[in-house]
Amino acid sequence: MWRLGDRKSSPAGAVATVTVGGPFLLTDQNGKARSDKDFRGHWVLLYFGYTYCPDVCPTTLALMSSTLDKLGADSGRIIPVFITVDPARDTPPVLKSYLAAFGPRFVGLTGKPSEIANVAHAYRVYYKQQPLQGGTYSVDHSSAIYLLDPNGNFVKAYDEQSGAAAIANDLRKQF
Repeated sequence: MWRLGDRKSSPAGAVATVTVGGPFLLTDQNGKARSDKDFRGHWVLLYFGYTYCPDVCPTTLALMSSTLDKLGADSGRIIPVFITVDPARDTPPVLKSYLAAFGPRFVGLTGKPSEIANVAHAYRVYYKQQPLQGGTYSVDHSSAIYLLDPNGNFVKAYDEQSGAAAIANDLRKQF
């Protein structure tokens, strides 16, 4: 796990740490149990969102797909992972259908609400259901693309405003 040391002004020179990431066991779009360990040996671009998202999620997943395209042969070093923050609606078949629009490389993960809450907490992801008229809801959520190294450690985050070329260039520097 990655820890950010933030030196605080104090007589003892105390250091505060923030941990980003951690172990998880969820279900992929094919109904198979997947853990964080399944991605070892690969770089991971990890995004939290939901399939009913009207704008940010599809835009960000398209950005991730375009980034992989720009990497060419190096794209095989990266696994793009989408973890839902709406497990009630985002079942494995829904994830499979949704992620097909972004390419075959994507892994979609869902689970019980408590499992999603645990992994979201580990990655410091905010999400909250917001009721809509007609009895449905949307989900407010933070939006960052996490880069994890081949050991599963958090390296950095990109936002949806980053361009695919810039992210691809940065990823090449990380390899």
